[in-house]
Amino acid sequence: MDHKKFLPIPLMAICLVFSLYSCGQPGSDTLPYLGFHDIDTETGDTSYHQIRNFAFVDQDSQVVTNNYFEDKIYIADFFFTSCPTICPKVKAQMLRIHDKYKNDDRVALLSHTIDVKRDTVGKLKKYANGLGVDTPKWRFVTGDRDSIYAITYDYISTALEAPDVPGGFDHSGWILLIDENRHLRAYADGTKEEKVDLFLEQIDQLLAGSEQTEQPE
Repeated sequence: MDHKKFLPIPLMAICLVFSLYSCGQPGSDTLPYLGFHDIDTETGDTSYHQIRNFAFVDQDSQVVTNNYFEDKIYIADFFFTSCPTICPKVKAQMLRIHDKYKNDDRVALLSHTIDVKRDTVGKLKKYANGLGVDTPKWRFVTGDRDSIYAITYDYISTALEAPDVPGGFDHSGWILLIDENRHLRAYADGTKEEKVDLFLEQIDQLLAGSEQTEQPE
């Protein structure tokens, strides 16, 4: 097991990764394949970054795995219900996305709590009800702490327990777009409405199947 994958990713490193694969923004023909790609030095073949297998529990006590998303694109984020800083802003933008695609079965939303001690299934259910959303469109999930924190690596996101930060956690406000093959395809600062405006265009672009290049394996 590569224990480096369990380390938090500094914000500067996140920005570098995204900037290295920043082609394909709205207005171009394709969306990029973001993330840490591996290139075989002998064959030159590229293994594209993918979200690992996962199993978490949602607000209805149902186990959520990759299988649920295999024929969908989905939008992911990391949050905690008692967050006093960026989470309310990000959730307002996630709610915009939810409302736009609530009748489109090709699109789902997945929010991971990073406060697994306090964000119980019941608390996640109350939070979802407060937003006026329901399962299965938008899954709010909890699980093993190490598994939650490890998967932030795959999303090129970050989450840290930080007692000196308001709320006790330091985390990014990224909203992330994942395609049907677990590839990270776009991201946005979920605290900024104008960034999410562009992100919505990218979702439409992915849904329209505008990619002209062959899907990587």
